[in-house]
Amino acid sequence: MFRQVRVSGWAILLLYGTSTLGNARGSEGKILSPLPYQVVQREGFDPDRAHEHQPGGPALGHGHLPITVEWSEPLPSRFEYRVVRRGEGTGTGTEWAALEVARSDRTIKAMADVPAGGWYRLELRGLEGTHVIGTTAVEPVGVGEVFIIAGQSYAAGTNDGLLRVEDAEGQVVALDLVAKRWRVAHDPQPAVGDGGTIWPAFGDALRPLVRVPIGLVNVAVGGTSSRQWLPGTPLYRNLETAGKAVGRFRAVLWQQGESDVIEKVAIETYVANLRTIRAGLSQAWGFEPPWLLAKSTLHPTVYNDPTHEGMIRSAIDRLWRTEGFRPGPDTDILGGENRGGPNSRRHFSEVGQRRAGLLWFAAVWAELQGSVPLQGVR
Repeated sequence: MFRQVRVSGWAILLLYGTSTLGNARGSEGKILSPLPYQVVQREGFDPDRAHEHQPGGPALGHGHLPITVEWSEPLPSRFEYRVVRRGEGTGTGTEWAALEVARSDRTIKAMADVPAGGWYRLELRGLEGTHVIGTTAVEPVGVGEVFIIAGQSYAAGTNDGLLRVEDAEGQVVALDLVAKRWRVAHDPQPAVGDGGTIWPAFGDALRPLVRVPIGLVNVAVGGTSSRQWLPGTPLYRNLETAGKAVGRFRAVLWQQGESDVIEKVAIETYVANLRTIRAGLSQAWGFEPPWLLAKSTLHPTVYNDPTHEGMIRSAIDRLWRTEGFRPGPDTDILGGENRGGPNSRRHFSEVGQRRAGLLWFAAVWAELQGSVPLQGVR
């Protein structure tokens, strides 16, 4: 049955049941994590062995689903898990396997190793001897590619078209850090404005080729300069929180620069700001994800300043050649019909959103095909 509960401020949709076999000592489990529609970052992906004729199938990798369950008394002495593939998704279901758990009162915590793909139904059961005394499940969940999005308005919900995820299985999802739930990433995106974004188009382009679900966490804020993301600021703390909320993720997608054009920020200052932000967050997160930087300096309805636009573009060029940073898209190539006019939201038009999403797809695809593994994430 479905039941909605609130635990520590998290709205959670639970799908669970109870099974009593062999005696009257039935117990019931409630899954607190993973959440429905949650995607965790895969590892072990090998692009050289991801083709259809790879012996044993494409090497898409695997991931670790974090499991937290509250059980009623009596607490089973051992636990098992499996995943069952849903619908027309990818990946491989698993047989029942032992689950090593840490116990605290009636709460158990564990990590389940799961093949990359989804959607899956995660099933757990508690046993005494050979008897199943409790079962619980949650769906859908997936193991795929997770991205943190940051920057300013062109990355946020300020664009003209409210785009919808077109993937039939809804395998492009977004984490709402305020409501603490995952959902299909239709515009408007969680907590970044009520307009359209470029991210449904990005996810729809990427999903069929990576063949795993896509998870997005967007903390972009319009009108913000690089200095406003420095350590100690609210924006920095939001970005730190986003990364910690998902654990491991593939990359930071950074779309920002217009406010630094307005402030006439020097090349050296912009470079120093981004390096400082990245260094602090790498330490806070405990690993070093790459940062893909867009060239995003044009804002035609606000200014026309080729000199200072060029300075930020040069700063980003320099950062692209700096360890820890990677080339993102050059969205400054999108002029004319790609930009909204004075009577619009004055950012990307809907066609511009779709093209910017495609440019981001191209940058991320190149990263996936050629990046060096970072601390177990590939």
